[in-house]
Amino acid sequence: MSISYKLTKDPIWFLLRKVTIPASVGSLFQTFYNLVDTWFAGRISAEAIGAIAKSFPIYFTIIAVGVGIGAATNAMIGNSIGEKKERVASMYIAQSLIFALVVSLLVTIFGLNASNFLLEVMGSDSVGIALTREYLDIIFYGTFIVLIQISLNGTLNAQGDTKSYRNVLIFSFFLNIFLNPLFIWGYGIVPAFGIAGLAIATVISQLIGTIYLAYKVNNCKIREYLKLVCFIPKFKYLNPLTRQSVPVMFSMLFIGVGIFNILYFIGQFGDLATAGYGAALRVEQVFLLPVIGLNTAVLSIGGQNFGAKAFNRIRELYKKALFFGCSFMAVAGIILFFGAEFFVSLFTDNQEAIKHGTIYLKVAALIGPIYPVFFITTAVFQAVKKPLYSLYLSILRLTAFPFLSLWYIINIKGGNYADIFYTIMATNWVMGIALLIFIGYFLNNVFKQNKTLFSY
Repeated sequence: MSISYKLTKDPIWFLLRKVTIPASVGSLFQTFYNLVDTWFAGRISAEAIGAIAKSFPIYFTIIAVGVGIGAATNAMIGNSIGEKKERVASMYIAQSLIFALVVSLLVTIFGLNASNFLLEVMGSDSVGIALTREYLDIIFYGTFIVLIQISLNGTLNAQGDTKSYRNVLIFSFFLNIFLNPLFIWGYGIVPAFGIAGLAIATVISQLIGTIYLAYKVNNCKIREYLKLVCFIPKFKYLNPLTRQSVPVMFSMLFIGVGIFNILYFIGQFGDLATAGYGAALRVEQVFLLPVIGLNTAVLSIGGQNFGAKAFNRIRELYKKALFFGCSFMAVAGIILFFGAEFFVSLFTDNQEAIKHGTIYLKVAALIGPIYPVFFITTAVFQAVKKPLYSLYLSILRLTAFPFLSLWYIINIKGGNYADIFYTIMATNWVMGIALLIFIGYFLNNVFKQNKTLFSY
C-alpha cells in the first residue's frame, strides 16, 4: 500500500482529517447496516426489534474481543513502524491472525452456552429466548470471520489506511439491503428464515469483506517481510499481543455489561420500553460516528508517534481531537433533542415504543458532548501501551457507578423510566470531568515530563 502521508511528520489537523473521515464514513455505513437490520426486524414484528435489542449485549462479546484484537494489532504494528522495525511489524500481522483464530473458538463456545442464562436475566420469556437465539446462534458460528477481519483491519489502520475497511462497510451495507429480504422472506429456492435471515446475511457480508481485506494486507508496504514461517505461533509476539488486547477486551466487555445493566432496569418497564430504547440506540450511534472515527485516528496516529517518541505531537493530537469531538457532539445534541420522536418513528409505528425511545434520545442529547472524552482518552491509553487504564475506566464508568446509582434510584427511590437515563447522564458527566483532570498527570507520568496539557 502506498501511503501519501506520514503519521509522525505531517500536521495533526491534516492527519486527523485524512484518517478520521474514512473511518467515520465506514462507521456511518456500519451504522446504516445496523439500522437496516433494525428496520427489517421491525417489518417482522415489534418483538423482533426487542429480540435484536436484547441480543446486542451478548453479541457485544464478539465486538469487544474484536476491538481488543484490532487495537492490539494497531498499537503493536504502529509502534514497530514508528521504531522503524518493519520485520517485527510483519511478525505481528501473522501472530495477530493466529491469536484471532484461537480467541474466536473461545467466544463461540461462550456465546452458544451462555445466551439462555443472560436472556433470562434480562427478563425474556421462553418465546423471546427462542426468537433471539434464532439470530444469535448463527452470529456466533461466524465469530472467526469477524475476528480475522478485525485483525486484518488493525494491520491496515496501523499504517494509516482506514479507507479499505470503509470500502468493506459501504459494500456490506448495499449487499445487506439485498440479502436481508432474500433470507428473511425467501425467494425461489431460498427458504424463508425469518429473524435468522438477518444473521445469515451478516455472516455472508462479513466473509466477503474479510477476503477483500486479506487482499489489501497482502499488498501493503510491510508485506515483503511476511513469510510462511511467520505464521508459526511464537510466544515472543503472542505475549505482548495478549497483554495489549486483553485489557481492551475486558474494557469493551464492560460496555456490554453496562448495556446489559441498563436493559435490566429498562426491562422492568416492559418489552415495548426495550424496543423503543433499542431503536433509539441505533439513532444515537449515527451521531457518534465522527467520535468513533476520532478514536481510530488517535490510536493509529498516537501509536506511531509513541514509537517515535514524539510526545508533544501526542499532546497536540489529544487536544485537537477532543476539541473537534466535543464541538461536534454539542451540535449533534441539538438535532437529537428536537428530532427525537421523528427519528424513533422511522423504525416502528408502535406509539408506546416511540414514546420510550424519544425519552432516551432527549437525555442522550445532553450526554453527547462528554462522550468524546472517553473515546479519545481510551485511544491514547492504548496508543501509549497502557491499556489497563481503559479497563479501569470502563469498570468505573459503565458498571460500578451506574449499577449502584440505578439500583438506588429505581429500586430504593422508586424512580421511573426517564430516571434511568438522567442517572446515566449524571454519572457520565462526573466521570468525564474527573478524566480530564487525570489525563494531564497520566501523560506526564508516561512521558517522564512535567508539562501542562490544558492552559487557560
